Amino acid sequence: MQRQANICFHGIGTPNRELEPGERRYWIATDQFEQIVEYLAETPNIQLSFDDGNASDATIALPALTARGLRAAFFPVASRIGRTGSIDRDGLRALVQHGMDVGSHGMHHQSWRRLTAAELDEELVRARAVIAEESGVTVDTAACPLGEYDRRVLARLRKLGYSRVFTSDRCAARPASWLQPRYSVTEDDSAATIRAAVEQPSRAAEAAVSAGKRLVKRWR
Repeated sequence: MQRQANICFHGIGTPNRELEPGERRYWIATDQFEQIVEYLAETPNIQLSFDDGNASDATIALPALTARGLRAAFFPVASRIGRTGSIDRDGLRALVQHGMDVGSHGMHHQSWRRLTAAELDEELVRARAVIAEESGVTVDTAACPLGEYDRRVLARLRKLGYSRVFTSDRCAARPASWLQPRYSVTEDDSAATIRAAVEQPSRAAEAAVSAGKRLVKRWR
């Protein structure tokens, strides 16, 4: 059965906004990003995505991707659009004009678990409308903030018609699956570590543990 590796980036370069606790490790240097993307450009069965809607999506990632003929999906946080350090309306529309996909990362970058029905609607309904308005395209994909989800969240996403949902479960994905796990790139990564994650198959025991964790998330 064919598998693909979904590689997820966050911030690139120097942050120009206050970071959340624990967020710094998901920011990588520009040259580090260029080296990883150079490897990925020559690698089959890869899908790239960018979470949070940082300004670097448009200023650094977009030129690097277009120079290599790569496409990616971008998942901005709706409430941050246009704020200092985050992508703005023009940036989102530039992504679209260059053939990139735009989805939703919610309204406030918070876990969607344990929210009230009204709060969850703000994250899944209102945020999607805001991002669609700013980007000028229909938004029908989502990435779960902080990698957190449960069966209630997944059921709501399905009911709202999201065509695909991305997580942070570090394992390979089936291209046609509705739920798409991803490998998140951190400051400790390099082209070599990403190559190892993509090219080296997991041992049976590790694969079983990963599958078990994902099952718990989906049914808790």
